[in-house]
Amino acid sequence: MSSILNKSDFLKVSDKHTIYYEVCGNKNSEPILFLHGGPGMGFSDNDKRFFDFNKQLVIFFDQRGASRSIPYACTEENTTQNLVNDINKLLDFLNIKKVLVFGGSWGTTLGLVYAIQYPERVKGLLLRGVFINDKESIEHYLNGGVAKLYPKIWKRFSQNVPNDTSKSIIDYYFDKIKNGTDKEKMFFSYEWSFYEISIYKEYITQSEVEQILNRIPYQSLSIMEIHYLSNKCFLKDNYILDNISEINQIPVKIVHGKNDAICPVTTAIKLDSLLEKSELFIVDGGHSDSEPNIEKKLSQIIEDNMW
Repeated sequence: MSSILNKSDFLKVSDKHTIYYEVCGNKNSEPILFLHGGPGMGFSDNDKRFFDFNKQLVIFFDQRGASRSIPYACTEENTTQNLVNDINKLLDFLNIKKVLVFGGSWGTTLGLVYAIQYPERVKGLLLRGVFINDKESIEHYLNGGVAKLYPKIWKRFSQNVPNDTSKSIIDYYFDKIKNGTDKEKMFFSYEWSFYEISIYKEYITQSEVEQILNRIPYQSLSIMEIHYLSNKCFLKDNYILDNISEINQIPVKIVHGKNDAICPVTTAIKLDSLLEKSELFIVDGGHSDSEPNIEKKLSQIIEDNMW
């Protein structure tokens, strides 16, 4: 009987939500939990490129409201704590007691919160493009911090909000995506996602951005990001940094692009300085895990099992 698993299914995690998951790899190996970004992005087959399924067992899942999970793009009963609880439900269902956690971008936030609440279930953390839900990072992303590097992209993103409105950019987009006409919902969902994808990788072209948006669930990405960011990710101010002592005995590897326009590298440096068992790799590149140097370093850490 083969030891290699390739299972996909749905798990009902509440009366409203059912999450999609896949388990891939060698069932006799140490399990890795992959946490996708966004929130709302979902995982894709491309995320599997980091792993050797003959040597590793990897659990992937689409978080509530994301991609193939049901109901699609649903913000009800959708908070960080809900997602943390879903991780436990999924691991319990799969009879997995302890995992290595690999998260990127929003996945680093969720991974850190999970580890803080359940350190006994986390053997190690691999974090790419760190976001800790701090005020500086949110201000940078939503209030013009990227304008110096990407003035044309910022102009396109911000000029969709009329000058005479009293709403902030995020509130205006959220209102249109939630309450606008079908045409407005599609337009503002696309424009929100266009903004993010346009700055997440160095030297990306508009054609590449459009190709990516054609293959990702940008409606769930846009509404879920706005839902979480407008609610401070449903976390108390400085929650992660204030509770960092809970994970000081967990080995942490951080990979961060030196020119990350979405999550400034200063965030990764700050987090690393507060952790006792952390190793920080600052490499040339932006935010995306497809940046050559970021991809190479992540693959090396996973291949060498550097925990």
